[in-house]
Amino acid sequence: MKKLLIVVDMQNDFITGSLGSAQAQRILPHVQAKIAAYKQNGHQILFTRDTHDDNYLMTQEGKYLPVVHCVAGAEGHLIAAELDTGDCEVFDKPTFGSLDLARQVAAGGFDEVELCGLCTDICVVSNALILKAQLPETKISVDARCCAGVTEESHQAALLTMKMCQVNVTYNKEGA
Repeated sequence: MKKLLIVVDMQNDFITGSLGSAQAQRILPHVQAKIAAYKQNGHQILFTRDTHDDNYLMTQEGKYLPVVHCVAGAEGHLIAAELDTGDCEVFDKPTFGSLDLARQVAAGGFDEVELCGLCTDICVVSNALILKAQLPETKISVDARCCAGVTEESHQAALLTMKMCQVNVTYNKEGA
């Protein structure tokens, strides 16, 4: 079985930086263990990075969320040092959900795609739903223990939304 883990936006700015949260910090060990399990089982891992330019505050997103974050080249743009990105692809995306990411994943011929990371209620849900639309017969899943939202309420709402759209929401320990 060909499996892919997509680690969504586990970047410094979302963990300890300008948009960091205690919830994001709490999932870090779970995400570390999930990555280790995927590597141990020989499965592929792809990291996404939310990626903005210096003009972020002038963009539509920046007008709705006026907090500079994940600017390419800045410390906050980097994936958390605690996560092993060795032998993994890093995919920069300028939007919440990426059609280019979905096309790339579709071309990979995966039997199963699992997502984890930040933020459940923005980038994780966006990409999970785009992947489900692109790959309706592929098992798409999200490990809730390895995700955190802006708030606990919006995290739970995103999990419910994904369940309703036939994304398999699990509460796994660290298995791949």
